[in-house]
Amino acid sequence: MPGGRPRGANFTEGPVHKHLIRLAGFMFMGFSAMTVSQLIETVYLGILGTEELAAVSFTFPVVMVLQSVAMGLGVGASSIISRTMGAGDREQVRRLVSHCLILVVTLLLILTALGRAFSEPIFELLGARGEIIGLVIAYMDIWFLGLPLFALSMIGTSLVRAVGNAAIPGVVMTVGSVLQVIIAPFLIFGLGPFPEMGIEGAALAFVIARTLSFAVCYYVIIFEERLLTSATADIVNSWKSILHVGLPATATSLIMPVSMGIITRLLAGHGPPVIAGFGVGSRIGSLMVMIVMAVASTSGPFIGQNWGAQKYDRVDTALSLANRFAMAWGVVAFVVMLLFGKMLVSLINDDPQVVETANWYLVITPLSIGFMGMTAIASSCFNAMGQPIPPLVISITRMFVVYVPMAILFDYLWGYVGIFFATSLSSVLLGIVAWIWNRHAIEASRRSRDAVVEAVV
Repeated sequence: MPGGRPRGANFTEGPVHKHLIRLAGFMFMGFSAMTVSQLIETVYLGILGTEELAAVSFTFPVVMVLQSVAMGLGVGASSIISRTMGAGDREQVRRLVSHCLILVVTLLLILTALGRAFSEPIFELLGARGEIIGLVIAYMDIWFLGLPLFALSMIGTSLVRAVGNAAIPGVVMTVGSVLQVIIAPFLIFGLGPFPEMGIEGAALAFVIARTLSFAVCYYVIIFEERLLTSATADIVNSWKSILHVGLPATATSLIMPVSMGIITRLLAGHGPPVIAGFGVGSRIGSLMVMIVMAVASTSGPFIGQNWGAQKYDRVDTALSLANRFAMAWGVVAFVVMLLFGKMLVSLINDDPQVVETANWYLVITPLSIGFMGMTAIASSCFNAMGQPIPPLVISITRMFVVYVPMAILFDYLWGYVGIFFATSLSSVLLGIVAWIWNRHAIEASRRSRDAVVEAVV
């Protein structure tokens, strides 16, 4: 196949902190670009009106469901691929990547068709009514056209990162996000020769931008990293290996948007301005959350390669550095949002109820960002080790045993502000549980592996 030498890196050698900084730096660039593009889209829609802001806020749970499927499969493939890379089998890596993409394309086409067919009843269930549901459907009908390419780009960046290429995933996400920000105002407001499309223009800008991201990502996969093969032999076993982690990881990822749907339904009872304020606040807050999510997502490939190479001390060092950073950043995020959150909201929308809601969100939820990071880091570690069930149990426990019941109770006691307190408190509790469980699991796995080695010797 044409192309140059593969550029994947070996994470089993060299200073741990340098690998983590390089990985997290590029991923933070990409995540930040995506989050900023979403925030700027929110600014554009805020100019159109509160109804448009509320409409896009209603799309969050559905968008997260569809993204979660792609993320889960990407996690499954990344887990087995990083461990295979650590063991030194490059040809098996190519087979796994190719077989993964066949599986993903099939599932994405099915999901896109189902999503477009059932949009209206889904959003009615979430509480969208009247003019707002019309805006939601108009946005999503176009957004669904870009879903397959967007999801394939997400999975593609996970695969490239798993083989050690730190730069390309961040570059791909950044290029698409920058293009979306540039194109969107022309389509939304009808600048220059373009017609004014309103909320549909925002969705079309997403589709165009993510098409370019897809093209860049798969150029790298095919011609630079040379990760594709036409061989379909043993494809069923590849799918089993991927789905062993991928299915539980998908289920874990799906729990968040399902619970988000419940929370959106609760907030809908307080009126469109509260929903709009929640949407604005969550997008601003995402800027802070993305930093710890970048660290968590990039720790997976590093841990996977070193776990496959049985270099456990490097795994311990990586986890220690990642968790300490997450907690430190949580403190910084709280201070920044406390000082500047309200001002940022006012720049997007000056509706008093929208500003008040978003400000409450940005004062309360940053308290838990460090603990959210700990949970995400523990989940990445479990998946990289090939143990997908603990993250699933943690996620189910947080959402349905702690978060949702607490949100319902706190909503009854203190209104929508109580829901935000429930968000923060549940993240703190489960972050502690995830960290403790992960430490015990690592020690147990190491003892088991050592016992096997001693028995062989």
